[in-house]
Amino acid sequence: MHMQPPSEGGKDQPRLLDRVRNKLRVRHMSKRTEEAYLGWISRYIYFHRELYGEWVHPEKLNGSHVSNFLTHLAVDKEVAASTQNQAFSALLFLYSKVLGRELAVDAVRAKTPQRLPTVLSKEEVIEILSHIPEGAKRLLICLFYGSGLRMMEACRLRVKDIDFDRRQVIVREGKGNKDRYVPLPEVLVEPLREQKRKVTHLHEMDLKAGAGWVWLPYAYAVKSPDWGRQLAWQYMFPGRDLTRDPRPREALEGENLPEETRQADLTQLRRHHIHDGTINQCLSKAVRESSVTKHVTAHVFRHSFATHLLDSGKDIRTIQELLGHSDVSTTMIYTHVSKLGPSGVRSPLDDL
Repeated sequence: MHMQPPSEGGKDQPRLLDRVRNKLRVRHMSKRTEEAYLGWISRYIYFHRELYGEWVHPEKLNGSHVSNFLTHLAVDKEVAASTQNQAFSALLFLYSKVLGRELAVDAVRAKTPQRLPTVLSKEEVIEILSHIPEGAKRLLICLFYGSGLRMMEACRLRVKDIDFDRRQVIVREGKGNKDRYVPLPEVLVEPLREQKRKVTHLHEMDLKAGAGWVWLPYAYAVKSPDWGRQLAWQYMFPGRDLTRDPRPREALEGENLPEETRQADLTQLRRHHIHDGTINQCLSKAVRESSVTKHVTAHVFRHSFATHLLDSGKDIRTIQELLGHSDVSTTMIYTHVSKLGPSGVRSPLDDL
């Protein structure tokens, strides 16, 4: 549970974390980002509560206090660089977007280790997939490798995002809020058609039961709320149970939403996408049952997708576009694990 510091503006002013939450939702930040930011801001407040023996509102703190907190994370807690960066982003959001102040931060930064990605061979990919039963979960994991999708990009695919005729998948609002096209593997065409038939049948049952809604992006929720019951907008990999939105929009500040749209979030029974934890459990079980000894996560299949494309002669710019990387230097990491890079050099010992 997130801690709430005393409100500075009296009974009628929202408490600090509520203000942060509203600002995040106005900007349509993901639920995970919201939870992470609120968690770091709570830790920041509690850190100074322990330091001074009383609650201190962040408005009374400045950049040096933020620096001390970030240094504490790096030196005392020995957190990873990515973890410290996330904490810094949360506090930067707090001060710049919520409190309206600029920060001057000079903190000890956690070291960023240079790690090479884990890559599977084609034989290892085949073996792991052989331990996953046919069905939606196997299809999802195949898309990690076959299309280079991130976990949540695959989970959030809608029926309309699969273009069977052009053999393409469109990724909507991927990392960095960018759209991109990726290839649809030929071997997945028929299984995905079957998955679509299952989704169609499930949606028809939901409609008969008085449900059938799905979450819509904010603009569409206002302009065309009825689209939420259309098949095209249903998730390609739906969850098992019907749920209600855990973040109803009725609390949003600055959103010009009709009252019926706000209330719809509270009343509509929706079918969300499959939970990523379910996929992780399935993949972990398959890896344990296989002879593969590498540490395999869903992202390892994406790494393997990029590396195998590079091995086959695809140029780095094409791979960058398929992966959705903003900077080609991010994609260049795969040259270090490709057979065309250092790992593809023949050792002189083999020539003796």
